[in-house]
Amino acid sequence: MSGHSKWSTIKRQKEATDAKRGAAFTKIGNQIAVAAKSGTDPDINSTLALAVEKAKAANMPLANIQRAIDRVKDKNSAALEEVVYEAYGPGGIGIIVEAATDNKNRTFPEVRTALTKNGGTMAEPGSVSFQFTRKGVIRVKASGEDALLTILDCGAEDAIEEDGEMVVYTVANELAKVRQALKEANLEVIDAELQYVPNNTIEITDSEVERKIMNIMDALDDLDDVSSVHSNFEIV
Repeated sequence: MSGHSKWSTIKRQKEATDAKRGAAFTKIGNQIAVAAKSGTDPDINSTLALAVEKAKAANMPLANIQRAIDRVKDKNSAALEEVVYEAYGPGGIGIIVEAATDNKNRTFPEVRTALTKNGGTMAEPGSVSFQFTRKGVIRVKASGEDALLTILDCGAEDAIEEDGEMVVYTVANELAKVRQALKEANLEVIDAELQYVPNNTIEITDSEVERKIMNIMDALDDLDDVSSVHSNFEIV
């Protein structure tokens, strides 16, 4: 999944820049608010715990984190809901867009515009998602066979070494459990989240198609309401 990892690398660099200027806080705050709908105590709600950890890693002020959690109790605050859009991009790639929004009439046109301006199209629900599996994905600062064996002993489904790190895959509902086991095994967890992982990848060999794909991914990620963007392309 080198193409997928290429976008992941660019996205991590972008997130670091966005965090420095505070642009990432809106996205993370929305993720916290949505997670808090299932319970406002991170010790009980593992999804909220992951979102709070992500916020702290981005140096989001504690007051902002608490404000996002409290939003679920604020009757005057517009309710956030999770929405998932499916799309096709250049080269026939599949794209899944996760968003948290208080106004779908705003979010849908923004997502559609980001796609169509760069050669993509919206797709019917279910027409793309069957090409992906929902999994927990954890990045660990480790490498080598010993680290791989330790990771598998912690309950991971699989792990791949990539750029000096291990990308760990888990069953979706075991993400928090495996993440905790990795920490207890003294492995440094960089981040952990649920993702749509492609079952198979589509190879992209044309540089112009690659440029359009990257433009789409970047344009979607720039939208405040968009939480995550997933695709199945591979640059070769």
